[in-house]
Amino acid sequence: MASSLNQRMLFPLMFVIGMFCLMVTPSIAELPIFKHPPKKQQSLNILVLGDWGRKGTYNQSLVANQMGIVGEKLDIDFVISTGDNFYEDGLKGVDDPAFYQSFVDMYTAPSLQKTWYTVLGNHDYRGDVGAQLSPILKQKDSRWLCMRSFILDGEIVEFFFVDTTPFVEEYFTDPGEHTYDWEGVLPRLAYHSELLKDVDLALAQSKAKWKMVVGHHTINSAGHHGNTEELKQLLVPILEANDVDAYINGHDHCLQHIIDNNSGIHFITSGGGSKAWSGDVKPWKLEELKLYYDGQGFMSMQITKSKADIIFYDAFGKVLHTWSISKDRSVAAWI
Repeated sequence: MASSLNQRMLFPLMFVIGMFCLMVTPSIAELPIFKHPPKKQQSLNILVLGDWGRKGTYNQSLVANQMGIVGEKLDIDFVISTGDNFYEDGLKGVDDPAFYQSFVDMYTAPSLQKTWYTVLGNHDYRGDVGAQLSPILKQKDSRWLCMRSFILDGEIVEFFFVDTTPFVEEYFTDPGEHTYDWEGVLPRLAYHSELLKDVDLALAQSKAKWKMVVGHHTINSAGHHGNTEELKQLLVPILEANDVDAYINGHDHCLQHIIDNNSGIHFITSGGGSKAWSGDVKPWKLEELKLYYDGQGFMSMQITKSKADIIFYDAFGKVLHTWSISKDRSVAAWI
């Protein structure tokens, strides 16, 4: 009887795992590739959210409501999460109720019932990383797709998701009161050396019109955390060498848009999913800093072959900033 029951419980899980694996396309590099099904419309429409999982507090529920409204208006294809998905210390396991409290029961709007392509943040690493990566969560909610690093192929655009937390030396040398789950990451230098090689190769091989990299940590930021020097030294040369259009991140609890004068790369922060840091801003070149908003909110992107329109919204749906990025980098302006 027990054996029969175990088999019945195992079958649905194996089915989900099998379906999850079918979505992945082998790549020449080591990064798995997920192909997003094409849609008849001419643009790829997405929402970008970061630093959100607080069980509805700190205006998370307000942001979620506005995401649903904007998502319906744009008929979005999917959502990108820039990490710090569950505060304060990630998930405790696959049965942690926070998965429902901060995600399943929070983003309930019909327009948000699309795949959430998700990267890990430093707070996620303070919990059970394997839980967020587990296909069991996809069984609980089919929207959930979280991996350390991967590629999302949207035909006209490819998003390269990079696991940035292991790059930050301080988490290893001075973790303070925090405990990080480094299983699968150590030895650290070998881990990010291999990851950088894979990202570089994948970017070089990409034939997409647009190439955008997604990570949790800031690279250029006027916010609380500021620049992440390890990423500036190790990742930025790869972005520049491969003509990456934008780097999209969370980590700083704000909404921010910086255009690097030298490379032309757009550094975009969408980290306003819940708790924000009012007034916490550092000086930055005004000719580069197009937006800094120290409140809650999120971002939308509408991408065609010729341009990418980005819009930032606050927790009440007010438009804070719009910008149109052209494939001709000499042409970029307010929408």
